[in-house]
Amino acid sequence: MTDAPDDTPLDDMHKDWLEAELEETLDETFEMEFSEPMLSQEIRKIYRKAHPDSLDRRTYFTNLLRLQAEMIKMQDWVEATGARICILFEGRDSAGKGGVIKRITQRLNPRVARVVALPAPNRREQSQWYFQRYVPHLPAGGEIVLFDRSWYNRAGVERVMGFATEDQVEMFFRDVPEFERMLVRNGIILLKYWFSITDAEQQLRFQVRIHDPMKQWKLSPMDLQSRVRWEQYTKAKEDMFARTNIPEAPWYIVEGNDKKRERLNCMEHILSRIPYEPVEHEKVELPERTYNPDYERKVLPDDLYVPKIY
Repeated sequence: MTDAPDDTPLDDMHKDWLEAELEETLDETFEMEFSEPMLSQEIRKIYRKAHPDSLDRRTYFTNLLRLQAEMIKMQDWVEATGARICILFEGRDSAGKGGVIKRITQRLNPRVARVVALPAPNRREQSQWYFQRYVPHLPAGGEIVLFDRSWYNRAGVERVMGFATEDQVEMFFRDVPEFERMLVRNGIILLKYWFSITDAEQQLRFQVRIHDPMKQWKLSPMDLQSRVRWEQYTKAKEDMFARTNIPEAPWYIVEGNDKKRERLNCMEHILSRIPYEPVEHEKVELPERTYNPDYERKVLPDDLYVPKIY
């Protein structure tokens, strides 16, 4: 922002600054939402035709910014109280887990809120107690941890794809309720979300990924197999709900055919399940800069600067 003339009222300067901040916030949000840059017009038309009742942009962005502001208040409470929050995001491939996580963490402090997305276990990890590789990532005081897939891999992909034996799956189902009760008894706020989409919607989203160079990296061999084994994944999900939906850590299903509604509904629910309160902050005053009259700023070589292409 350029210096304002001496006769510019202070209120006008504040308005200009606020408008600039709002524009920057909206630019960041639009950039994140603009997810179809490489799609052909034909694919765009097909996708829009399949979602005629999608939430309008004004409603979506207004509520998204409001909820992100509330997430910051919740983060302040977590830091101030030393609370520990652990949120699990599970669901069908392409169901929108990653999109929700991005909107939750977009404006949060990465030192407080971190995302855990573990790769496939290596040989050493395969020989460990199953939960051992997840325990180091659990939140300490004043932390929020979001698992982009979690220990429920054993009840889903590992079971369906044959990476775990039936005995291992059965042991998991016996152990996981007590494991989660231990976490809750220890004071961790544990939330478990399952993102649900229809068969037709997943088919459409996979087609979009195939035709969008910006999203093709999201298609893995496991994703493609999830189409082939849709019914097996459905049965595995039903068994998982039946055996792991405990009062101390219930499952919450997020319907995700409309991505915008999915994100807002999930964020609203998370905030409703955490007993955060506003935290008073001391007024921050910018200190005066110290000037040294004997200091002379050195001229740096031009080749140290990034070229100004734009």
